[in-house]
Amino acid sequence: MSSNKEAERAELECEKFWVFVTMIAVGGYLGAYTFILKGKVFCNAQTANFVLMSVNIGTFNFKKALYYLIPISAYFAGAVISELMPKYTNSTLKMRWDTFFIGFEMLAFLGIAFIPDDAPPQICQVAINFVASMQYNTFRQSRHVAMATTFCTNHLRQTGVKFVKWLRHRNKEILAELLMHLSMIAAFTAGGVVSALLCTVLKGRALLGAEIPLLVVFAALLRADLGEEKDKLDIVPRGH
Repeated sequence: MSSNKEAERAELECEKFWVFVTMIAVGGYLGAYTFILKGKVFCNAQTANFVLMSVNIGTFNFKKALYYLIPISAYFAGAVISELMPKYTNSTLKMRWDTFFIGFEMLAFLGIAFIPDDAPPQICQVAINFVASMQYNTFRQSRHVAMATTFCTNHLRQTGVKFVKWLRHRNKEILAELLMHLSMIAAFTAGGVVSALLCTVLKGRALLGAEIPLLVVFAALLRADLGEEKDKLDIVPRGH
């Protein structure tokens, strides 16, 4: 598809902004869940694991340093698999990878939620590392704006950048992007708040709360794949 046609084509269901807002709320939910119940770590990204691995190498604690290769490898594997799978799901399963992934994510969370609370937290950590990586790599762009759905550092940076640009130019498009990034930050925070509340009551089963927004997204994407977008499965979502 030429760049002009790509810019003009209708937005796919998986590219709609509400999908990204919902998915980053799930990202915030995961962040609070793993921090409160699974070893006080954040599994949505790997910066902290690289830092901790470096610290342990620098302090000659090589055995502990090697451990961090496990979650890092799980995150790497998630990126690789989510990059390879779209062609297969589109041609063989007749659904977008985005749709298939949400179904997989729901099943994964169902399994993780019923891991005993006294089991080593590393089991859940590595599993969520894997799933979070796929989510991050799968949902990349909405309304031609680059997005992340598992952490909000870049959204915070972009909020600052767009705020200054809006002050300089008073441009409606810049303001719209600024509000998009603010919405993503708000959704991430809301997801974390809800997760924290449920974790105190449901413990490990609290992860089941993430199934509700995921089910809403899954139903919308599947409906599109089987209906108005069934002849558009060859169109690659923006950002890929």
